[in-house]
Amino acid sequence: MEFILEVNNLEKKYKDFKALNNLCMNVPKGSIYGFIGKNGAGKTTLIRIISGLQNPDNGSYSIYGTNYGDKDIVNVRSRIGAIIETPSIYMDMTARQNLIEQYKLIGMPLFEGIDELLKQVGLSDTQNKKVKNFSLGMKQRLGIAIALASSPDFLILDEPINGLDPQGIIEIRELILNLNKKMGITILVSSHYLDELSKIATYYGFIDNGRIVREISAKELNSKMQKKIIIKVNDVKECVKYLELANISYEVENNNIVNIFGKVNISEIVLELSKKNCVIEEIHEVEESLENYYINLIGGDKNV
Repeated sequence: MEFILEVNNLEKKYKDFKALNNLCMNVPKGSIYGFIGKNGAGKTTLIRIISGLQNPDNGSYSIYGTNYGDKDIVNVRSRIGAIIETPSIYMDMTARQNLIEQYKLIGMPLFEGIDELLKQVGLSDTQNKKVKNFSLGMKQRLGIAIALASSPDFLILDEPINGLDPQGIIEIRELILNLNKKMGITILVSSHYLDELSKIATYYGFIDNGRIVREISAKELNSKMQKKIIIKVNDVKECVKYLELANISYEVENNNIVNIFGKVNISEIVLELSKKNCVIEEIHEVEESLENYYINLIGGDKNV
């Protein structure tokens, strides 16, 4: 597997606080890498370091095989587009004027491609409308357009849907998928919205206390996430006796709720329990969510 970004034993301290603690991380080429962790876990610190805004105290990282200490790293970073925390945009300018300023900043003398870029992010009809009159979703899409101005191969998005309404979230999701699938851009996405992230990510990195605790592909994660059948019965004791004898994995949630795991023949369970006068009053099938997986992996606080 080819990696766009490789991080090895990276450390970063702020006085007595260790923001990154021997962090190791690998972002596969062509992936949408979902970067997940609590507030203060080190997500933004890592993003700022690989974007060149800060230096690590120890460890190393490479982008496209170039070590961050090499002189060529400046040229390599030109292949990265990033939005860190909030987009840098001029509120009293139009979307097109903002892109012109970005083109000047990165040394692109010709403004060809701006109209196509605006079309790509769904802002081609804004014309003379100033950014201060944009919705939050429109501002976020403009921020992504600015990050795309240098035609990057690797795009870093720090909380791209934070604060957006449902329509804005859908628009950003479709834009991210389009950039990845149609343009082949590798995308690292840090987000609090785990349900939304699960709809787009092809690879995940879970960070806690400044280190990556697990990296896993979406395919492998989906195979690991448990499905369970929740049944409400009138006699938990009889239900448990049967499940024990049938060697079926289960857990008792309360006095009349039992969770059943694995592939089972629910019709057979209903039939056998009815023979013991144990009636199933309710039944639900539930698939574990990315949020539940994260909580079980990290434990405790859901503030990600």
